[in-house]
Amino acid sequence: MDTSINLATILATDLTGAFLLLLLLLSRGWSLPARKKESRIILVMLLSSILYCVGDAYVSYCDGKAGFLMRMVCIGGNTYLFFYNLLAGVGIIHLVVNHIDRKVPKLQIIFFGLLFVVEGMLLIHNFFYPLVFYIDESNVYHRCDYYFIFLLGGALLIIYGYTYYFVAKIKNPSLRHFPVWQFLSPIVLAVLIQSQIYGISLQPVAYAIAFTALVVCLQNECIYIDKLTGVYNRYELEIFRKNFSRYSKERVAAIMLDLNGFKKINDSYSHAEGDNALVAFADILVNVVGGEGVVIRFAGDEFIVIIRKFKEDNIEAYKEKIRVAVQEYNESSDKPYLLSVSIGGAVFSHDTESSDFMATIDKLMYEDKKAYYKENPGA
Repeated sequence: MDTSINLATILATDLTGAFLLLLLLLSRGWSLPARKKESRIILVMLLSSILYCVGDAYVSYCDGKAGFLMRMVCIGGNTYLFFYNLLAGVGIIHLVVNHIDRKVPKLQIIFFGLLFVVEGMLLIHNFFYPLVFYIDESNVYHRCDYYFIFLLGGALLIIYGYTYYFVAKIKNPSLRHFPVWQFLSPIVLAVLIQSQIYGISLQPVAYAIAFTALVVCLQNECIYIDKLTGVYNRYELEIFRKNFSRYSKERVAAIMLDLNGFKKINDSYSHAEGDNALVAFADILVNVVGGEGVVIRFAGDEFIVIIRKFKEDNIEAYKEKIRVAVQEYNESSDKPYLLSVSIGGAVFSHDTESSDFMATIDKLMYEDKKAYYKENPGA
């Protein structure tokens, strides 16, 4: 094996990955309006990935060089590289699931925890008795039998991410703006090649490509996202309306919602507090709908929920879930006002004209609002 050629290749790919990530970091492409939590996750992954690329290059440079310091660099550096693969894998899948449903299932958290415990203990044990990798007397890196545990953990994360995405996409076609397969594929390809061909390093540059694709996908999605609330905007609604007649053999639930007394919140507590009320209400709807459908900010304090492949006969149960969620928010909130919502909606078949379903849910919502103000004349 010509190690000098391999070293030159590794340094070239690692530094290319680091440069690409640095450009992404400086361009602030990772900063997403109305998606601050996701922005923070991406920022952490970008910083740790730059360190990963630089670390991989330096560890590769030190591989086979004599001296106690070089040995410590090889042991500590390779330990970080293994830990990073775990951290990045969990981070990406966490981001995917949270982006789809705005929450992470408890079983997934347990799964992540088990991966951290198992692989973390293996890496700690590796310091004293090599199980994952070892550095020989010449300070040359070698894989050990338990190396496959990290491959298996990565494979499980990738399979879980793909499965979660494609199942969710069946229920929520708006996820076309978030093509998970595009930014997972470079990582999968790099792991497969690197696990079979010893002496090359493709994963650092693969992560750089993956994160670049991820940021591009999220920035593209932002075109369809309302900047204040983080839910979809009217562009997404227009796409749905244009394609409505194509959804053959589907029963679609469409729900229009409007906050009662919203003008009073603006007038009494400021427009900034009104914005807070809109964000809180959007979060309530997202938590209720989850990955079953999409939440759209239609105009002002009006929102629309679209649920394709709706299985119920009517939307009464959904209306009740929303009202209960609003009530729970009011009970736990320290705001000087209470949120109240008027709801109108129905279930439509594919042969309904798009203008008809909009007119119908608008009429039903205003009937509900009229009834509310009749019961609450001073509201």
